[in-house]
Parts: sequence; C-alpha cells; structure tokens
Amino acid sequence: MSLISIPPAPTAPSPGRDPEGDGTARDSAVDLIRAACLLAVVAVHALMVGVSVQGGEVVLENALESWGGFTVFSWFTQMMPLFFIAGGFASAAHYRRLRARGVTPSGYVTARLGRLLPVPLLAAMATTCVLAGLSAAGVSPEIVAAAGWRISQPLWFLGVYVLCSALVPAMLALHERAPRLTLAALGVCVMLVDLARHTTGVDAIGFVNLGFVWLFVQQLGFLLADGVIVGPRTAVAALAGGALWIAIGASPMNLFEALNPPTAALAFLGVIQLAVFTAVRPALARLATLPTISWGAAALNGRAMTIYSWHMPATVLLAGALLVTAHLGGDAEAALSRPLSADWWLSRPVWLVAVAIVVACSVAAATRLERRILPGLRFIARPAAARTTLAVLSGAGGVLVILAATGSLTAWLSGAALLAAAIVICLERRQKANAVPSSRP
Repeated sequence: MSLISIPPAPTAPSPGRDPEGDGTARDSAVDLIRAACLLAVVAVHALMVGVSVQGGEVVLENALESWGGFTVFSWFTQMMPLFFIAGGFASAAHYRRLRARGVTPSGYVTARLGRLLPVPLLAAMATTCVLAGLSAAGVSPEIVAAAGWRISQPLWFLGVYVLCSALVPAMLALHERAPRLTLAALGVCVMLVDLARHTTGVDAIGFVNLGFVWLFVQQLGFLLADGVIVGPRTAVAALAGGALWIAIGASPMNLFEALNPPTAALAFLGVIQLAVFTAVRPALARLATLPTISWGAAALNGRAMTIYSWHMPATVLLAGALLVTAHLGGDAEAALSRPLSADWWLSRPVWLVAVAIVVACSVAAATRLERRILPGLRFIARPAAARTTLAVLSGAGGVLVILAATGSLTAWLSGAALLAAAIVICLERRQKANAVPSSRP
C-alpha cells in the first residue's frame, strides 16, 4: 500500500464561499486552520519583540533568540508549512475555476498580484513615512534602523508567496500530469541544495530553497485539494527524515532558524502537518460549524492580508510607545523588564492583549483606507506573459530590496516604489469592458 493515497480525480470541497474571494467553493476546516495559523504568526511575532534599556542604551531585539526553550517552542509553533499548504489548497481550487472559464495563466497571475500587493504597499508607504518622521524628529539612526528591520522581517513571506502564486498554473499542470513525480523531484532538489550548503559551508546556497521548499509545500496543498489521504505511516516517515536531517547537521533544530535559509526540515514538517490535519479534519469541520468559531474564522480570513501587513508595524510602534512612556516615568531601565526575566514572562499575557487591541485598531483603520482606495483599481484581464513576468519580478524585487538592506529607510522607500511599479504594470490603462476589478482583499 502506498504511503500517500492519490484518488483518480479531484474531490470537490464543501459548498461555501471562495477562499480566494471569487465565489469558488471553500472548505471550512481549511478556513479554520488558515485563521489559526494567522493568529499564531501574530502571537509569535509579538513575543519576539523585546524592548529594554540596558546600560543607558535602548535595545530592540528578538526576545526569544537567547531563550533556552526556543527550540522546543518552535516545534509546536512553526506554522508556515501549514500556511502554505492551505494556500496551495485555495490556489488549486481558484485557478481550476478560472481556467474552466477561459482565464489565461497570465490573467490568473495578474489577478493574484492585484490581491496580494496593494495592501502591503499601503503598509510599506506608512512605514516609510513613520521611519522618515522618526529620523526628522532626531531619533537615533540605530533605533530607526532597528525598527525598520524588525518591521521588515515578516516580509519574506510576501516575496515567496508572490513567486509561488505566479507559478501556480505551471506547477498545477505538472501536478495534474504526475503528482508523485513532481513532489519527489521538488523534494530531491530541496535536499540537494541543503547538502550543497552543508558540505561547502556557503550559507548563501541555501537561499535557493526559498523556491524549492515552499513550492514543495504548496504542492502538498494541491494534494489536499485532490482529496489525498496522508496517513500516520507517512507522518512517521517524515518525522524520521526530519530527525535524520537535523542529526547530520543539514538543518538547525530550531525550526524558526530553519527558515533562514529554509531547509528540508520544513518540507518534512509540512508532510507531518498535512497528516495531522488529515486526521483531525472531520473534528475541525464540526468545530467550524459553531457560529462564534465560524464568524471568527471568516473575519480573520477576510482581512488576512491586512492583518499580515499591519501587525508588525503596529507591534513595533506599541513597543516604541512603551519605551517613551518608560522614559517619561524617569527610570526607563527599571521600568522595562529585560527580555526573558521573570517579570518579563509575567507581563507577556498583558502584552499579548495590548498587541491584539493595537493590531485590531490598526486593521480597522487600514480597512477604511483600503475601501476608499482599492476598489477603484482595475487590472488587465488578458495581459501578455512578459508584462505579467515583469510585474512579478518587480513585486518580489521590492521585498528583496527591503530585506537585503535590513529595513533601512532608503530600502523601504525603494521597496515601496517597486511594489507600486508592480501594481501599475498590472493596471488596465483605460476602463475596458474586460477589465478585472480588484476584489476587496
């Protein structure tokens, strides 16, 4: 018996609304895990923000990096593979529906860029303005740079997701022709890149896996959309593979460290998470029928890009406000608990509640702004492939520029310009009948 059972034809998801916002059927259990993953991402990023005054100097740091329990914590809270699996599930359903209506691959990619880029662009513009304002107000360049870097760190997801979404038509075609072979080929590529990085000691080689790892996990989402059953034996095999990979030194034990660069450990984790989801899917579907749970999942998923784009700027600004308040009180060093101290841990529940409130307010304000600006954007329905490719490279390049320059003010300004250029490339120049209006993110 095969470890992964692949049925001869796709299984239709349960009736409902489209996970991509276009009316395609959606799966309530998948919706629930997407919402849960989003909450987990916000909570983990909030815990990572540490602000203190040490020796008279302001320190803005990743508070969890030196925590002894961080590795074990990562085994249970690293949700990015599951997030990409859910994204692959939604993308397969969305593209198949549009393809049946005659939408070209380039048209699909343009529509995806129209949903993925405008909201982060607004957040990038706001971040640029705030960083410029802090610099003009005389705030230390080191503090401005640290804030810009901390805000920028989650952006890697946007860059990778743009590229993976752009490859959905091609990767889904390969999947429909040879699902096992496509997945196996991607898995082999992931491990070869890891081995090359490990044997040469050149970490830069590992960044090739920004493509292979997340495309592999996206393909798992395609399998889920086809009704694939991933059983316990597959999960055990993946667990053994991940343990071996860590044992030989090809991946860090900490699965957050394994993001940079991504390693095969995340691919193995994706298989394990898919198997666990397969096992608990019926229970999740029942849970999703509860009115409060259903409403909460719909609210989170409906504003997913807004939450993703604004949660880190809001959290860092809250940390800055905490710092200012502590200074106004007189002794900032005594007022702010050092990260990982007993007082710091005791204050984390209050901190998480404060982050939730500030993020919710930021998302509400951003939503009003989006409703005023974004519905007027109209994207070309049948773009040339070269035009779409240029837009994809510009959008992903904007993220790369911000990250490569560690979130400096100049990097944010340049990155926002490239994101804007990607959107402009996709826009319909004139109001034609076949133009595709941008749906609300």
